Amino acid sequence: MTRKQCNEYECTKYAVDAKSGKCKKHGGGKRCNEIGCKASARGNSDKCVAHGGGKRCNEEGCKASAVGKSDKCVAHGGGKRCNEIGCKASAVGKSDKCVAHGGGNRCNEIGCKASAQGKTDKCIAHGGGNRCTEEGCKASAVGKSDKCKKHGGGKRCNEIGCKASAVGKTDKCIAHGGGNRCTEEGCKASAVGKSDKCVAHGGGNRCNEIGCKASARGKSDKCKKHGGGNRCNEIGCKASAVGKTDKCIAHGGGKRCIEIGCKASAVGKSDKCVAHGGGNRCPNCINWIDSRGGNIKYDNYCATCFKQIFPDDERSKVVYSHTKEIMVRNAINANFDGFIHDKTLYTHNCNCTHRRRIDHRKLINSTILAVETDEFGHIGYDKKDEEIRYDDLYMIHSGKWIYIRFNPDNNVSKVDIVDKIDKLIETIDDCIYRIENDENNELVEIIKLYF
Repeated sequence: MTRKQCNEYECTKYAVDAKSGKCKKHGGGKRCNEIGCKASARGNSDKCVAHGGGKRCNEEGCKASAVGKSDKCVAHGGGKRCNEIGCKASAVGKSDKCVAHGGGNRCNEIGCKASAQGKTDKCIAHGGGNRCTEEGCKASAVGKSDKCKKHGGGKRCNEIGCKASAVGKTDKCIAHGGGNRCTEEGCKASAVGKSDKCVAHGGGNRCNEIGCKASARGKSDKCKKHGGGNRCNEIGCKASAVGKTDKCIAHGGGKRCIEIGCKASAVGKSDKCVAHGGGNRCPNCINWIDSRGGNIKYDNYCATCFKQIFPDDERSKVVYSHTKEIMVRNAINANFDGFIHDKTLYTHNCNCTHRRRIDHRKLINSTILAVETDEFGHIGYDKKDEEIRYDDLYMIHSGKWIYIRFNPDNNVSKVDIVDKIDKLIETIDDCIYRIENDENNELVEIIKLYF
């Protein structure tokens, strides 16, 4: 019986059934029954390969299609393999080599040995394969999307709220642990390039200056110090440009502090300058609401915490601190959450000329609970000045106030400082209970302990 040729114009293939008069490619034979799918159903199934039809890989848990006469998918060893000794990769197209060993179509650019992408005769670098559809973008589209990584193409990081691209076979971006990691024990940083180390441990390209072990920057063969990477474009400036900007830090490059009116540089991975809380924080008070920056001179502790933790260290002898105020602060932090310590109190809604500090404060509902450590009961202070201070603070917060004035010294009471602090904690706890239950009725209430 003579087989009929496909009735599509210029098609030389045979029709797969007399009814349609078409080959598989042009719609002949049984089709996939998935709604909207026009692909050919495979084997005895009513689905195309993409929707689960045909023979499947017999590896446990694998849903991919088995290749050729094998019962495995490409990933699990099915189909023709590369004939290079020791290579287990799949041979590409009609060749007997994998892509890495020269199989498949190659880029037709002179001197280029890379693999041609898709139906094009170019590699990705020379414009082959699908390109990003964003206007003006010449980058390669990633995966089955029509966008490059920068414009949202390819697999994204699965961390909530993260829009970065997932790296390699992981479902995380580099920042969230995706891609290859540094093999140094205890290091969580990303391995660079084809190495198994992060930059800090010697991975990636190194500076080619004799004796220099620093990392080469960008496409150059030099480190920052020796002129590698992008440089600041200010006339006469030889400093390195920071981040994605074309300026050095001194000329406004890199990330800036997000505080209104601040022009300083944001530090590290934070979005604040040092003055506004950015950069590395002291490991002892890092979780406190008023944490301070670590100082390399004090082993990355802030000076205050260093003096408390290492009182016998020679460096502690030159660190000045209000010792009793710190004892109070530590006791408050150990028993309560949310207290702000020794920070200026002001609002962003006025042009207040005063900037009052409170030793320890917490806003609860509409009441500020303020704890003041008054060494020696502020015996030499002018009472009129203290009344003005109360008025100033009330102008900033016109809700209710409870002040606890605490004298830690023994000029009035001979009670031990530890017992005094216990009483202070008990008083704070009582005040919080009254505030939360709306039992504080006075606009300004002043409680004096050991005066």
